[in-house]
Order: sequence, then structure tokens, then C-alpha cells
Amino acid sequence: MSEAVVTRTPAWKLALIGVGKVAPVFFVLLVLIVWITILNPRFIEPTFFLNFLRRSAPLMILAAGQLFVVVSGGFDLSQGSLVTLTVLAGALLAFGDPATTWWVILVLYGIGLLVGVFNGSVTSFLRVPSFITTLGMLLTLKGIALLWTGGAPRGSLPDNFRAFGRATIDDVPVLGRLPWAVIILVLLAAFFIYLFHRTVLGKHALAVGDNQRAAALAGINVHLVRISAFTISSLSAVTAGILLGGFSGVSINVGDGLELEAISAVVLGGAALLGGRGNMPAALAGALTLQALFTLLNFLGLPSPLRVTVQGAIIIGAVGFAAWRAVRAGHERGA
Repeated sequence: MSEAVVTRTPAWKLALIGVGKVAPVFFVLLVLIVWITILNPRFIEPTFFLNFLRRSAPLMILAAGQLFVVVSGGFDLSQGSLVTLTVLAGALLAFGDPATTWWVILVLYGIGLLVGVFNGSVTSFLRVPSFITTLGMLLTLKGIALLWTGGAPRGSLPDNFRAFGRATIDDVPVLGRLPWAVIILVLLAAFFIYLFHRTVLGKHALAVGDNQRAAALAGINVHLVRISAFTISSLSAVTAGILLGGFSGVSINVGDGLELEAISAVVLGGAALLGGRGNMPAALAGALTLQALFTLLNFLGLPSPLRVTVQGAIIIGAVGFAAWRAVRAGHERGA
């Protein structure tokens, strides 16, 4: 009797195959960049394009964290409020003193860790839908931020805290000024791609989102996977908040709507809102595409509220397409 030979496709090839399946987002991104460049030829100059990446960095990091939650079958609506709390609490705790920066950052990440573990635990162990859990957390964090600060920004962020978002490395060959935020983005993007496509966590998150019961029967710790996903999402929100505090300053509205932008970016990247399918490079490209779209709308002089309309259309379209594909797949199996 001959034994069957089992070949295993390398993880990096699977990642490239996944990118190929959601390639439209890269095409859309290219079209938007070309369109913006036609309107403003200086856009593709190193200085201007790096500044565009700097502005895009917080949303791309949020989308990376959100992807872990979405592919595991949930949503994290608390990201935006956690960004707001990060900025307001950072300013209040540091109060402009550079000597406090590092311990304040540790405290902020500690808060993010607690929020992520709480969201994941309530969703997993109490079986509360993630939409309800994180919606409640959204309101709670926003209320804590406003109560803590008295409803108005207080304190200030030290220069060494703000450096993460607005400082640059000058006189870099070819590039000129290289923002710290872009360096942080590149390092985190590489880490998230590795974590999602090359580790067990990414595979388990996809399995849980695809079929939770089957994943549990296969020996996957569903609770741990979901808690890990929400924790990564919360820590990414803290990171985004640190960057936004750097180049936007202290504002009580700094995080408003960012959770919806992150979900929209993930959807643009081809992730299934019901879980079980997603790709990290595509999600990052989705965030960059969304930022490019907002930039184009500004160049065209269209009203700011149109951004919300665009996000709503993206989410509705994605849900409708997913439902249509599910119905079509069912008909094909029935046939």
C-alpha cells in the first residue's frame, strides 16, 4: 500500500494567495493615488507622500487591530473612545512634564490591556454579542474621559511624548524628512503581518470566525483567541492615540468615529464581516485607501460629512455582498 504524500504550502505563499483574492483594494488605492497626483503633482514627492503616510498611520494601526476581532467573528466599537481616553489621560497624567512620559505610556497601555481583556472576557464567557459589549465600553470610556477631565482638555502632552507623532529624522537621503510615525507604522505593519499570517493566533482567529463550534472541537481555545483578539485591538488603539496626540494635540473629539473608519478599512481590504476571512496586507491597504479617498474629497472641495456617507456605503455594500455570496453559495451546493 502506498502512502499519500502530503505537501504543505508555506505560510508566505498562503499570504500572497490571500492578497491576490482581495487585489481590488490595491487597484483602487493606485487609482486614487493617480487621481490625487493629477490634482496635485507634488503629492508623490517624498516629503508630501511621507506626510500622507504619517497621517494614515493611526488608522492603519487601528485597522490591523480591528482585523483580528473581525475575522474571529466580532466587532470592536470601543477603539475610538479608547483613543480619546489615551490622549486626554496622557495629557492629564503627564501635565507637560517630560520626566513622566514613559511611565504615563506604560499606564496607558495598562488601561488598553484591561479594556481588551474585559471586552474579550465578556464576549467569550458571558456570550454577550461583541457589538453590545464594545458599544457599552465605547460609552463607558468616553464618559470616564469626560468625567476625568471635566468635559474639557486639561494638562498637556510633553514634547518627548508628542515626538512619536510629529518628530522627524532630517536629512535622510532621497526621502528628506522621515517621520517617526512612518517608522513606527512600518515596524508595526511587519509585526502584524507576521502575527496574523505566520503564527498560530492568526490561523486560530480565522478558524473561530469561520466556525466556532468546529474550532472548539478541533481543540482551539476559543475564549483565549477572542480575548487575545480584543486585547490586540485595544493595544492598537492606545498606539494610535499616542500618535494622534503627537500631531493633533489634545482634543475631546480626537477619537470620534475612528472605530467605524477602522471597520470600513478592514471591509475594503476584503475581510468578511461575519468572520472567517481576512488578510493583513489588504486591511492595511484598505486603511490607506480610505485615507486617500478622504484626501481626494478634500482636494475636490466636497463637504466633510460626505466622509460618513462613504463609510456607511462601504459597510452596507460589504454586508450586502457577503449575504449575496452566501446565498449564491447555498444555491450552488443545492444544485
